[in-house]
Amino acid sequence: MSEYDFDIFVIGGGINGCGIARDAVGRGYRVGLAEMNDLASATSSASTKLFHGGLRYLEYFEFRLVKEALIEREHLLHAMPHISWPMRFVLPLAPDMRFDNSTPTSRLLRKVMPWMQGRRPDWLIRLGLFLYDHMGGRKILPATETLNLQTAAEGQPLKNSFAKAFEYSDCWIEDSRLVALNAQDAKQRGAHVMTRTKVIATQRHADHWVVTLLDQKTQDRHEITTKMIVNAAGPWVGELLGQTLGLKTNEGVRLVRGSHIVTHKLFDHDKAYFFQGTDGRIIFAIPYENDFTLIGTTDQDHLDPNEPVECTAEEQAYLLNFASQYFETPVTNDDIVWTFSGVRPLYDDGASSASAATRDYVLKIDCADDTAPVLNIFGGKITTYRKLAESALVEIENALGAKSAPWTKRVPLPGGDFNVDGFDALVKNLLDSYDFLTSTWATRMVRMYGTNAEKIIAKVAQTSDGKQDFGCNVTAAELDWGIENEFVQTADDFVWRRTRLGLKLTNEQIQSIDSYILGNQ
Repeated sequence: MSEYDFDIFVIGGGINGCGIARDAVGRGYRVGLAEMNDLASATSSASTKLFHGGLRYLEYFEFRLVKEALIEREHLLHAMPHISWPMRFVLPLAPDMRFDNSTPTSRLLRKVMPWMQGRRPDWLIRLGLFLYDHMGGRKILPATETLNLQTAAEGQPLKNSFAKAFEYSDCWIEDSRLVALNAQDAKQRGAHVMTRTKVIATQRHADHWVVTLLDQKTQDRHEITTKMIVNAAGPWVGELLGQTLGLKTNEGVRLVRGSHIVTHKLFDHDKAYFFQGTDGRIIFAIPYENDFTLIGTTDQDHLDPNEPVECTAEEQAYLLNFASQYFETPVTNDDIVWTFSGVRPLYDDGASSASAATRDYVLKIDCADDTAPVLNIFGGKITTYRKLAESALVEIENALGAKSAPWTKRVPLPGGDFNVDGFDALVKNLLDSYDFLTSTWATRMVRMYGTNAEKIIAKVAQTSDGKQDFGCNVTAAELDWGIENEFVQTADDFVWRRTRLGLKLTNEQIQSIDSYILGNQ
């Protein structure tokens, strides 16, 4: 038995931190993780909710990143078919639009074909989609097709000037649930996961670190020891590196704010839209939580990770104007029901614009002067979190010695142990087994909990109906599951990060949920 508490101590409870913790503990390392707030309380709950290769990254020649992400899409669909699913994207072509020279591809084309005036021609988009279809060994997802928007249902919400579109495949992901399920699995495998626990000081020794932790709820302090630290603090990675860890480095992080608006439902079908703007940027308009449409994202530099992260009035106006260039009925402030923003901690590669900054991840290990190592995680995107974790484990193994081989590929997350095409069968089984369930309720439970939904509903069946419904069919059994398995400590944890039911519950219902959670921890 080692004299130290942990082999690896991960700082940060976003997708990268939880993914690394899960992978590491599954290989036999003793793992601790501290998150100063709730899991996924920053960037990892504020994404555009997509598992995608990043079609536009082809313009920046990020071929390795795109290929890795495309390959990962189908691995992840197999591992979490409850919280991820295929989605078709409609990309309308606009021959009258003009684009600036915002990418290496557009600048090159302007040189060889100056008559283009910066517009992405249809053939270039189709070439990109051909690469997108074939770079990742696609098996589950259907290939690109051409749509006639004048006759197709997908053209009805759009302006009549859009006659043609390409339709391609990507995937949806419940981002903050992905984080919680990685943390849940890490805990089940033996990791010690501490939320609302802040790292306030460290001491570096030749073969270990001493880490001082502050319990944010009780204000108690205690120390742990670890052979190695993994700095996966997201937007705070640079601050932690320079201040808390006391390291001097030239490595930097570029904070880029991505803001989204959620509107009333703008169209009835289940496909998403990929819109190109006259400034060379793109946004998505995506069906969201059955009754809404999600529109985003922006790319704005955000200088201080401790400054409030919010969708500014200017960003809201930008997204509204952008979407209104495409939709027949203009999208206005009155349509907005919610906004959210997150800060992407991108590796500072000196890109001239926030949009051009690389989404690739960069791992930097520091073990100078034969001292205990620290691994710093820069950048990354949610689609490649598992591959990032595997890359991090290579560095960890080099520092600490290997324990066992990579293992996470297609291994189900909690509740994901069913076939990719088995979702409807799980819903039907619940409806057949429990006559008090509605189709909407059963679908929501399987979408969130997969095969674990039956465990929760079985407990609901054992208790009085009068004690169950907190609104939107949220039950005491479901809240108990969140407290016991998903690190839920407040109503906000449950209604905004484990679910998005904050969009539908009343303030009184949320307060009732909060009272129950606080009284049952």
